[in-house]
Amino acid sequence: MRQKARKIIAAVATVAAMVSLASCGSASSSANDKTLNLLVEGGGPAEKVARNTAAAFQKKTGYKINIDTSPYSGLYDKLKAETDSGKATHDLAVIDVLWFPSLAKGLSSVDGVLSGSEEKDLMPQLKEGGTVDGKLLGIPTWTNSKVLLYRKDLFENAANKKAFKAKYGYDLKVPTTWQEYRDAAKFFTKGDMYGTAMIGQTGADSVTGWLEFAAQAGAKNLVIGKDGKPDLNDKAYKDALNYMQQLVKDGSIPSDYLSLGTSEISDMFNQGKLAMQLTWGHFYLSSAKELGNKVGAAPMIGGSAGIGAIPGPWYEVLMKNSTKQEIAKKYLEFMYGQNEGYMKALGVAARKSVFKKYENNPKYEHVKALETTLASPQTQNRPATKLWTQAETEILSPMVQSTLKGSSATQELGTAQKSIEDLLNY
Repeated sequence: MRQKARKIIAAVATVAAMVSLASCGSASSSANDKTLNLLVEGGGPAEKVARNTAAAFQKKTGYKINIDTSPYSGLYDKLKAETDSGKATHDLAVIDVLWFPSLAKGLSSVDGVLSGSEEKDLMPQLKEGGTVDGKLLGIPTWTNSKVLLYRKDLFENAANKKAFKAKYGYDLKVPTTWQEYRDAAKFFTKGDMYGTAMIGQTGADSVTGWLEFAAQAGAKNLVIGKDGKPDLNDKAYKDALNYMQQLVKDGSIPSDYLSLGTSEISDMFNQGKLAMQLTWGHFYLSSAKELGNKVGAAPMIGGSAGIGAIPGPWYEVLMKNSTKQEIAKKYLEFMYGQNEGYMKALGVAARKSVFKKYENNPKYEHVKALETTLASPQTQNRPATKLWTQAETEILSPMVQSTLKGSSATQELGTAQKSIEDLLNY
């Protein structure tokens, strides 16, 4: 019954998205139409940068950029409906990396849009993340990952340093390892402050947090191996869940962790209720706005295999059914030259040269932390499969929650392994 209900809901969403698309007009309505239709997340950095640069592109080429917006939750539905219908409502779009497997058949290859030197200027993992079946299907707009944000004033306090060393036998410093992070979290949990927090809320973010710890513990080819087969038998996955359990048992995180998501944790940190948080790098800007020079940024912590994180890149793509392929590619090339706009709008970008320009800017302290984290060998993309969202939502997120509540990591991983094998027909 649940599966049937999901199919009905998906069908209704697709029809609604197609109706919405039809209301925008067609990207190929006239060969003489000097307009490019671009779909972006409403209120996001892609919309801001597109609007800020539209006049310059029109002056350069004579083409107007018509910007269509959608909330994140509806953006994929619109593009999936367009892909399935074979009709070009939009010429271009800015998408989440996770959508490539499902949208690939509706996207044009953008190989050759960037020069060799421009491709070399891409941050780590970006070309790989946008490549499907050997073809580059998107030009990166920005990348991001989790880093460690911490209270500088607490870590630099002389009394705290003395008390920490007396209790743990080594100097208090910004954590780089699991043990240091755990000790600091316990130490700063006092009064109305917790040492850190953990995303326990149902959804993708809790799974991402677990995978990051697994990567730090040595996991490679996360969840699904190079042969396409699921593999949760690697000890790293168990180590990651056990470490998360330890943080819960220590009492170093808020007791309502199962209801906490990224935004709630960020608010707690900015309100002075947390000493540390592992969060997306660009959150540094809002924290610094609230806490001033009390907040610092450091690379993601590392386990036995070193630093590891899950990138969160976005890409600008060209719809295969657009009749304006060549001018659309000119727009992609133009926007790559405007990449600094994303750093100004969001605090992240796609180009190494842009990161380099900002890495010593005290207002962007998170940039160096991101560079180190993204360059780590254990930082890796999530599996590129159409079924990842389903696996994440229906199997892995419940597994993480059950383990955090005290279930055996070994048992939960065994059940998840079987469920993913069934999902992928292995």
